[in-house]
Amino acid sequence: MQIAVIIPAYKVAKKILAVIQAVGPEVKAIYVVDDACPEKSGALVQSECRDPRVKVLFQKENSGVGGATLRGFAEAQRDQHQILVKLDGDGQMNPAFIPSLVRPLLEGKADYTKGNRFYSPRSLAGMPPLRLVGNAGLGFLAKLTTGYWNISDPTNGFLALHSSLFPYLEPERIAKRYFFENDLLFRLALVRAVVVDVPMSAHYADEHSGLSVLHSLFSFPGKFFLRFLKRIAYRYFLRDFHVGSVLLLAGSFLMLMGVLFGGYHWIEGVRTGILASSGTVMLAALPILLGFQMLTFTLLYDVLMTPRDPVHEYL
Repeated sequence: MQIAVIIPAYKVAKKILAVIQAVGPEVKAIYVVDDACPEKSGALVQSECRDPRVKVLFQKENSGVGGATLRGFAEAQRDQHQILVKLDGDGQMNPAFIPSLVRPLLEGKADYTKGNRFYSPRSLAGMPPLRLVGNAGLGFLAKLTTGYWNISDPTNGFLALHSSLFPYLEPERIAKRYFFENDLLFRLALVRAVVVDVPMSAHYADEHSGLSVLHSLFSFPGKFFLRFLKRIAYRYFLRDFHVGSVLLLAGSFLMLMGVLFGGYHWIEGVRTGILASSGTVMLAALPILLGFQMLTFTLLYDVLMTPRDPVHEYL
C-alpha cells in the first residue's frame, strides 16, 4: 500500500526541513499544507527542499490544524494513496515511528491508528505535569463520547487513517481546529471503525504548543457532551435498537422517577415539618438504585461494543 504523509505547516519554518528530511523511504508522497503561515513555511519548502516526494499546498486563510490536515487527506486520496499519516512539522513527532504506526493498517488489523504517550511511565518523563493531568481528564471524556474504551491519549496528533474511510467521515463536518483529533474519533465511531493505539514516547523540547490545556478543559467538555448525545441517539436508537437501548431507557426512567418522587416528598417534608415515612423513602430509593444499576450495565454493554472488525476492507 502507498503511504502518504500530510504535514500541516504553521509557524514551523525552523523545523520543517529537518522533519521532511527524516521521513523514511517507506513513504511515497509528502504533502506540506501551508496554513496561511506567517513564516512562509510552504515557500521555504518549495525553495529549499529537493525531495521529489514533496508537494506543497497553500491555504488562502488559516483553517487550523484540522483544516490543513483534511486538505492534505483529500489531496492524497485523490492521488490514490491508501494510507494517510498526519505528521506535525514542529519536530515533536519522530518520523522514524511511521512504520510502527502504519503496521496495524498494513496487516489489516485496524482502520485508524494513533500514538499513545501514556503506554509506559518512562515515556511520560518529559511531559509537563499540567498537560499530563489535562490529557487524562479529557481522555475519559473522549472514551465516554466515542465509545473507544480501549484507547488513551485521544489528543495525540500522530495518526494514520486508511483512505477508504475518509469520504464516510463527512470531512466537511469535522472540527477544523484543536478539537480535530477528538472529532475525528467521534466520526470513526459512527462508522464502527477499528482504532488501535500504538505506544510511542513523548517528546517536549523548545516547541510551543498552540493548544492551551486550561482553555481545552473549559471548552472541550461542551463539545464532548453534544457528540455523546449524537452517538447515543445514532448508535442506540436510530441505527439499531438492542438490549443496551432497553437498559438505557429503563434506567434513565427509573432514576428520573425516583428523583422526582423523592424530591417532591422532601420538599413537602421541609414545608410541613413532617418527616417522610420509611416506606416513602424506600419508594424513592428503590427506583434510583435499580436505575443506577441498569445504567451501569449500559456502560458495561457500551464497553463490550467497542469495534473489533476493521471495516475498510468492505468499503
